[in-house]
Amino acid sequence: MPMPRLRLTPDVSHGPLDGAWWPRCDALELELPVLVGSLDPSSGTVTRVTVGSAAWPDAPQEVMAPGHVIVVVLTDSAAEAHAITVDCGTVGRWELLVIPPDEPVGVATRLLTAAADAGNPLSAPRLLALAESGLDEQNAWESEGGAGPR
Repeated sequence: MPMPRLRLTPDVSHGPLDGAWWPRCDALELELPVLVGSLDPSSGTVTRVTVGSAAWPDAPQEVMAPGHVIVVVLTDSAAEAHAITVDCGTVGRWELLVIPPDEPVGVATRLLTAAADAGNPLSAPRLLALAESGLDEQNAWESEGGAGPR
């Protein structure tokens, strides 16, 4: 069984992220339908995503998903550099950390878990920076207002 590539906050998120997504490659037109297919259909139809142009420079303006088209909006915002915003019209929206496809399994697993923690206070760029610098995410999370061990 392959490792989960998406982890969402189980209930209502109180932080800047609602989970994390670890695509297998950097081709958004291939990966986005897989992501959309992993989401709970009761949350509505994904109509639009916003991604950072630095992470997805060749992203198409539209991606076909089963039964509909998803509009892709590119942004230069530093806050979106390592994130994807998934909009389901008026029903819901997720802000997800995007873990680079080439991230080692151990680091990706820790990032998936940290981003899906409902009490996580860290943004996508901050979580990824901590992982890349090799710092202990738990200690950094606690020093920046996290709930600490449970």
